[in-house]
Amino acid sequence: MEHSSFQLNDLPDEILMIILKKLNNIDILYSLFGVNKRLNKILSDSLFTNRLTLLISLMNHYFCSLPNPILDQFCLQILPKIHDKIQWLDLEPFSMERILLATNYPNLFGFGLYNIQEEVAIYLFNGNIFYFGSHNIAGPVVFGPGPVQKQILVSGPGLLCPSLCEPQLYN
Repeated sequence: MEHSSFQLNDLPDEILMIILKKLNNIDILYSLFGVNKRLNKILSDSLFTNRLTLLISLMNHYFCSLPNPILDQFCLQILPKIHDKIQWLDLEPFSMERILLATNYPNLFGFGLYNIQEEVAIYLFNGNIFYFGSHNIAGPVVFGPGPVQKQILVSGPGLLCPSLCEPQLYN
């Protein structure tokens, strides 16, 4: 039997979607976005862009930022192209300002902030930096319990609410 080879591009879109949805959306966006127009179209599907967890979850509920090369690619290339499809972001304090300022997020419904200090949250959401739609997100900042589980969950215009949920690491 002769050896046959095929490439990812040889597969029909439906098969590619089945394969790609089994993988972490951040990994596939970072690895495949920008390879060609066909993959960009597939990866722009809401299945991969609705909710982005732009952080790394470690043991003991500790979260850290993505490595700089990955963060650079997201902020400079990927987020500006899919910004209108993003409805939810899971972020941590070291990269959140950079990510939130990378582009406009017209359909952002909410986001989770993990391991955030109260001073940083007040600075970001006191009306001087971030506005969502015509509503300024401001008001009391509420944290989940525990020193390393501090987080705020912002949902809807002007609403801050506590949450103990984990970021969604895989869609």
